[in-house]
Amino acid sequence: MANVVELKVGLHCDECIKKILKAIKKIEDIETYDVDTQLNKVTVTGNVTTEEVIKVLHKIGKQAINWDQQSS
Repeated sequence: MANVVELKVGLHCDECIKKILKAIKKIEDIETYDVDTQLNKVTVTGNVTTEEVIKVLHKIGKQAINWDQQSS
């Protein structure tokens, strides 16, 4: 069954977005992904956990937190 992982990530420039997309594409078993530059939100759908996606983003130097955990 597919999981939906939603993360808040700092998307500062086109280079950041390219790096993030490149890293996400390397994750196994993902079905879809989306980067929303307006909301600074990355959504990944597939057989993947939140921890896996955060770990991949941390490897490229990006801070990521679970979308639900962000303070309003």
